[in-house]
Amino acid sequence: MEIHKIEAGTFQCDGGAIFGVVPKRVWQKRYPADRDNFCKMAMRCLYIAVGDKRIIIETGAGDKQLQYLKYYNFQDVLPLDKALLAFGTACEDITDVILTHLHFDHCGGCTHNATDGTIRMRFPNAAHWVGKTQWDNFLNPNIRESDSYFVENMAIVEQSGQLRLIESDRFLCPEIELRIFDGHTVGQLVPYITLPNQTLVYVGDVIPMSANIPLAWISAYDTHPIRSMEEKQRLLDEAIEKAQMLFFGHDAYTECCTVVSTNGKYRIGETFDFDTVITNSVCRYVRKDERKRKR
Repeated sequence: MEIHKIEAGTFQCDGGAIFGVVPKRVWQKRYPADRDNFCKMAMRCLYIAVGDKRIIIETGAGDKQLQYLKYYNFQDVLPLDKALLAFGTACEDITDVILTHLHFDHCGGCTHNATDGTIRMRFPNAAHWVGKTQWDNFLNPNIRESDSYFVENMAIVEQSGQLRLIESDRFLCPEIELRIFDGHTVGQLVPYITLPNQTLVYVGDVIPMSANIPLAWISAYDTHPIRSMEEKQRLLDEAIEKAQMLFFGHDAYTECCTVVSTNGKYRIGETFDFDTVITNSVCRYVRKDERKRKR
């Protein structure tokens, strides 16, 4: 497996929205904010090459709606076609796009404005994987989420026949399992990626940032708060039991971490940058394999 992170840009979001009912005097000790109470958030994607598959997890906001979304102060937005060149890959080579959900900061990069003024697919040969209940919600959004969905991000994907809807947990390939977690929104997909000696969990907006690990620290954007906490607990319990590594798409300061539980409370174990996680996983696997051969 070849796996790389892509920093697709940053944006700013109100701290009260990110941490909900948690008071600022508490959350600001764990995540910084500027004088206007805005927090910096990443749009961190993954590129994975395994077997005959070339996979993108998330596409960021893209660049179509930046003027309309100027409130969020998007910065350093990187078109994915340029990002993929660094890995010797073109958008046409991508076989699969995994979208945790369809809010604009996660799927906007699926399409782009062509020079002739039309909207085109960024990955014309890729299957685009989405939770079925999330797709239904995209077509008929509730009042809270309607401003987060843009038809132009996904309509052409459906028209192309490249949309793939998931109703239950399934494997995309032996190394990547897609599981459904509700709460933040319905039908959110969480990819579980099997590395040589580590499972990496792309937690998406189930846990936007490492500071959101405590159960009650959920976003005000979450459409079903109690369900959101239950789903987070389900994810964290398995992460602790199986020593899984969490990968954050939105945390501008922490890329990966382990989780521990003390007296029934969840907290960050160790933090890592993504490249260190990949290097350590491969090295541990190689050392284990060498020991087997020596026996």
